[in-house]
Amino acid sequence: MSDEVKLSHTAAMILQAVNIGYLYGFSVMELTGLPSGTVYPALRRLERDGLIRSQWEKQSLADEELRPPRKYYKLTRTGERAIVVVLKRYPLLAKLTPASEESLSKELPA
Repeated sequence: MSDEVKLSHTAAMILQAVNIGYLYGFSVMELTGLPSGTVYPALRRLERDGLIRSQWEKQSLADEELRPPRKYYKLTRTGERAIVVVLKRYPLLAKLTPASEESLSKELPA
């Protein structure tokens, strides 16, 4: 990957959502308003490009809440550097912030 990160506005929104703590696909969809057909392929591309990494939660945690397991995403070091470039290119993304800290703390994997 080159030093210059060139992401679409949509990919940049998704990267910023992961950066501020929206850690799984559906939460990214809720924050950005983007449909699943946009978010999930973009997450796969961001992971393929080394900007994020993923990890499935334990099945037992999902079972406790009677839902399928979630795939959690986190920025890599490359992603952390890329978000700095992305925020310069798309300065309004900095306004994409969580509604409350409390809602994020409930989403964090154990």
